[in-house]
Amino acid sequence: MSATAAAKRIIPLLDRVLIQRVKAETKTATGILLPEKAVEKLNEGVVVAVGPGNITKDGTTIPTGLAEGDRVLLPSYGGSAIKLEAVKDKEYLLFRAEEILAKLQ
Repeated sequence: MSATAAAKRIIPLLDRVLIQRVKAETKTATGILLPEKAVEKLNEGVVVAVGPGNITKDGTTIPTGLAEGDRVLLPSYGGSAIKLEAVKDKEYLLFRAEEILAKLQ
């Protein structure tokens, strides 16, 4: 099963958003390989799946302002790490939509 297919099986509830964290480059523009410890984690990610949104007291749904494929700015801390058996090298996080800092263009 591919990484995308495994992640698509996760359907977030309410205003939750499944994010795949973007990995930093391990090679400089000139071709120098950087050691793993020297590469810092980026606070950027790509939306993999989005829940339907929050439900108000009267039963109406307020949709989330994000869609699959959006690039977003993540807080330094927070979110719930998701581990998938089929995918060992990719990092997925589950955030509430209100925790996401910004949408990148």
